[in-house]
Amino acid sequence: MHEMVKGSNVGLAELSEDTGSVMVSLAWSSDTGEGDADVSVLLLDGNGKVGNDADFCFYNNPVAGRGSVQLLGKTPTAEGSEDRIGFDLDAVPPEVERIVVAASRYDGSRFGDLHDLRLTLADGAGEGLLRFAIEDSGAVSALIFGEIYRRSGAWKFRAIGDGYASGLAGLATDFGVDIDDDADGAAGQEEPREAREPAAVPSPAAVPGVRPVIPAQASPPAASSAGGTAQEPPAREKRPARPRTAKKKVTLPAAARKSLAESDAWNEARLFPASALKSDRERETRATSVVLSVMAQVPEFGRRLTAAFGAPAGRMETFTEVSFPHGEAPRRPDGVIRVERAGKLWTALVETKTNGSALKTDQVQAYMDIAARRGYEAVITLSNDVALEGSSLVDVRIDGRRKHRVALRHLSWAEVAHQAQMLIRHEGVGNAAHAWLLQELLHYLQHENSGCHGFQNMGAAWVPVRRGIDDETLCQGDPRALEVIENWERLVRQVCLRLGGELGQKVLPVQRAKRGADPRVRRVELADQLCEQGRLHAVIRIEGTPGLLAITADLRTGKLRTSIEVPAPESGYPLSKAKRLIRRLAAAPADLHIETLVEGDAPGPRGTLERLRPEPADILPKDGAQLTGFRLSLFKGMGSGRGNAESGFIRSVDAAVDRFYAAVVVLLETQPTRRSRTDAQTDGC
Repeated sequence: MHEMVKGSNVGLAELSEDTGSVMVSLAWSSDTGEGDADVSVLLLDGNGKVGNDADFCFYNNPVAGRGSVQLLGKTPTAEGSEDRIGFDLDAVPPEVERIVVAASRYDGSRFGDLHDLRLTLADGAGEGLLRFAIEDSGAVSALIFGEIYRRSGAWKFRAIGDGYASGLAGLATDFGVDIDDDADGAAGQEEPREAREPAAVPSPAAVPGVRPVIPAQASPPAASSAGGTAQEPPAREKRPARPRTAKKKVTLPAAARKSLAESDAWNEARLFPASALKSDRERETRATSVVLSVMAQVPEFGRRLTAAFGAPAGRMETFTEVSFPHGEAPRRPDGVIRVERAGKLWTALVETKTNGSALKTDQVQAYMDIAARRGYEAVITLSNDVALEGSSLVDVRIDGRRKHRVALRHLSWAEVAHQAQMLIRHEGVGNAAHAWLLQELLHYLQHENSGCHGFQNMGAAWVPVRRGIDDETLCQGDPRALEVIENWERLVRQVCLRLGGELGQKVLPVQRAKRGADPRVRRVELADQLCEQGRLHAVIRIEGTPGLLAITADLRTGKLRTSIEVPAPESGYPLSKAKRLIRRLAAAPADLHIETLVEGDAPGPRGTLERLRPEPADILPKDGAQLTGFRLSLFKGMGSGRGNAESGFIRSVDAAVDRFYAAVVVLLETQPTRRSRTDAQTDGC
C-alpha cells in the first residue's frame, strides 16, 4: 500500500488498473470509544466552487454527482469503525474537476481529541491502494483529509490534512455552498441531529438535489490550517432553519393502519408469500429471486447494497439460475447482477444460503474462476452468517497470474433487512410504490419460514465451552473458546444492525485495539479472558445517547447485564445531582441497579432504584470522594441454548438490549443538553 504524506499526490492509474470505481474510508479512534465525526464530500468545478448546492454530499444528502458519489455509512473494524464513501469516477460529471473529502465534529468537539486519523483508498476489487495518516490535526472541528482531482484526463489523489476552526460552516462557505438567513434576517439554527423530525415523517433533506442550509454567522468564519484558532460567536436562540427541496421522499408510518379483516386469524395477501416454503432449496431460490428483483426495481435499495462492492450508479438488471460452462458440468450460480453505465458493464455472480446453511468452498471457488474468466468484477455471497474482519467465511484460491482480479464480498441477510428498514422507515425512497415493495421484502425476510433471519446459532462449541466454564476445565488456548468469541462478535454486530434499523441511528460496536493490530490476535486474547473469567463482554455506541451501552454475559452465573455509564452534571451539589437522576428515572424499572462512580478505583455506593427513590442521599459517597457519574444496570437470566429459540442465548441477548434501551436509555435522552450556536451550525450543514 502506498503511504502518503501531507501535500503529496499520486496518480490512481499508477497504483491499479481497476480505478473506475474506488472506495475511500475515513477512520479514527478515541480513548473512550465515543469519539465520532460526520463525513462530507464537495464536488468542485474549475473555479474551486460547487456548481450548485446538490454538489455538497453530507448526511442529509448522501448521494451526489448524479449518483457518482455516495456516502455508505460506517462499518466496524478491529480498531473501532470507519466511514466509507463510494466513488464511480467514470460517471463523475465532466464539469467536476476536484472532489474534496472532509469530516466534521459537533458538540464542541475537536479532531485533536481523536487518535489515528487516517484515510485509505481501495480499488474496485477491494485492494488497498494508498493510505494517509494525519499526525497532528489540532483544535479544528472540520478537517479536509484529501482530494481526488483530474489532471490531463486522469484521476489523482492529494493528501491535505488541513482543518477549519470555524467548523463545517466555514469549510462549506469557502467552497461556495449557499448560506441561508432566517426570516428575521439573523442567523438560523438547524435542529440538532438527535432532535429532528420523527422517523416516520419524511425528511425533506433526504433527496439528492437538496439545498443544504448553513446558518449565517454574525462574522465570517475563520478558515485556518490544522491547529488554527478562531473566535466563536456567543450562543443565541434562533428559529430553526429548514432545508429546502422540490420533492420529498416517501417513508412509511411506523404504526400500521387499522385492519379491515373480520378476524385476527385472517392473513393479509402478500406479494412474496413465504408460508408454503418447505425445503432449503425452495427457500434459497425464493429468497434470491425476491431480493434481486427488488434491487432492480428500487434504485435506492439496489445502489445501497452494491455501491460498497464497487458497482457504478447505473441501470441495474438482475437474473437467477444462469448457467455457465465449467469443466465437465455447467455451474448455476443463484443469481447475477449487471449494472450498465455509459456503455460499460459491471457484473457480479451471487451465491445465497438460507436457514443457517453454510457456504461451500468448492461452489464459491468455481464461481470465482468463472468470474475471472469472463471478466466479471465480483462474487457476492449472501447468507445468515456475519463476516468478520480478518476471518474469512470461505477460503478461496486466487490465481495471481490472472490480470483480472475478482472481488469476493459477503452480505448477511440481517444487513439486507437493515438497509430496507433504514430506507422505508427513516431515509425515504423515490415514491410510494418503491416504499411498498421494500415493505413487502422486509415482511418476507422477517417471516419465520423464509430462512433469512440472520445469525442465529452460537455454534457447536457453545455447549462444551459453557460446561468447561462450569466445571473449570476450560483451558486457555482451547480453539472452542475462540469459536465462541467469533460468534459473540457476530451476534453483537447483528444486534447493532437490528437496533440501528429500528431507531434510524448509527449503532456500532466499540472495539478498542492498538493501531494496526491484527483482529485475529485480539480475538485470541479475548478467548483467553473468557477461559479465565467466564464472561463475554461487548460495548456498543448508539448515536445520541449520553454514554456507551455495555453487554456482559456471565456464563458462570447465567446472568446478562446491560449497563450504561452517565456523567454527573457539572453544576450543583452532590445531593442535587442524585435527586436529578432519580427524577429522570421515574419511569424506569424498580430493579434498576444504580452505582455511584467516584474518582480513583474505589467502588462507590450502590442500590436499586426502588430503594433509592425515597432516599436519594444513600447513593452519595460517605467518605467525601468526588462524584464523577453513575452506572445504571439491569440484570436478567440468559438462555442456555445455542440457537434462537425461546430458551436460546441469542434471543435473550436481543430481549435484554431492547428492554434496557426502552426502559432506561430513552429516559436519559429526553433532556438533551443545549448546544452552542457554533455546534448547531455544524449540525445544520
